[in-house]
Amino acid sequence: MSGSRIGTMLGRELRIGPRSPLVLWAFVLPVVMTLLIRGVFGGLFAPEPRLGIVDEGDSVLTDRARELDGISVSVYEASDDLMARVEANDLDAGLVLPADFDATVTTGAPADLEFFVGGESLASNRIILAVTTLDLIRGIEGIAPPAEVEIVQLGEETPDLTTRLLPLIVMYAVAVAGAFVPAAGLVEEKERRTLDALLVSPASMNEVLTSKGALGVILSLATAFVALTINGAWSNAPVVMVLGVLLGGVMMAEIGLMLGSWARDANTMFTAFKGGGILIFFPVIIYMFPDLPQWIGRIGPSFYFLNPIFDAVAGNAGLGDVWGELVIGLAIVLALVPVVAMMGRRLEHTLATRTG
Repeated sequence: MSGSRIGTMLGRELRIGPRSPLVLWAFVLPVVMTLLIRGVFGGLFAPEPRLGIVDEGDSVLTDRARELDGISVSVYEASDDLMARVEANDLDAGLVLPADFDATVTTGAPADLEFFVGGESLASNRIILAVTTLDLIRGIEGIAPPAEVEIVQLGEETPDLTTRLLPLIVMYAVAVAGAFVPAAGLVEEKERRTLDALLVSPASMNEVLTSKGALGVILSLATAFVALTINGAWSNAPVVMVLGVLLGGVMMAEIGLMLGSWARDANTMFTAFKGGGILIFFPVIIYMFPDLPQWIGRIGPSFYFLNPIFDAVAGNAGLGDVWGELVIGLAIVLALVPVVAMMGRRLEHTLATRTG
């Protein structure tokens, strides 16, 4: 294969490809899914109560609040900013501590305390934050709380729902851009008969497939990185994240090339993608329903790039923890290369028969 011809065709794909509605869909879909998931499930399944504090006098209460487990504490400079964030449901509650708060509480005199709650916050979070605030005030007064609560976790800890839905977002980002865009491009060129020109040009079918596959990989990387960024999912193991997305992009591009080479027209392609998509997408079910047997996900090839990404985000897994799954995913990618080449030869033979 000629690298210069592949580069030329890839440049053409990059110029023409972004004009397709499919490319726009590939970028917009993960963003829309993220907004829906965070808008619907993010508020219902918030992992911990969120408390904002405006401290006008460097109170001890602020430092003690920051040390609490299970409560997210943020400090703001102005009460107007705090109230706006509570009203926008960025916080469950807000607390304004006057400059002389500690001194007033220590002497036993009544102290003014402004405590705001969000109209959309969960009642359970309001109760937790109100009781916690009272206990912190008792600590300043030197009064022991009426009871000490020991939190005991029963059962294995599982990631919150928004984290469990992340593989679905990544899967859509990689599959639509990596598989669907190259497949649709091949089918469109077959229907317009522009691929027939290959028979009288120096370019080979393998070079065409390589350029379209490269476009799919580039788009899948871009859309997956956008999806991970807007979800705040970049973990302490960015190498694992990048390798997982790259592996998924190449795997999906190969599947797209095989589908585009095989499908006679757009209707056939859509039908096959919807039917075969079950095999590609079903591993995301094990993340949405963690009680299911985990071995089920290993049947699908996408598991071997989705699971390293999920483990890196949810469990801070490093490369040493997931290298085995990445190697299996790489083996699948390499095994698909001769299949793609065979489908390319079959397509070239079909075009030659049609024009002959």
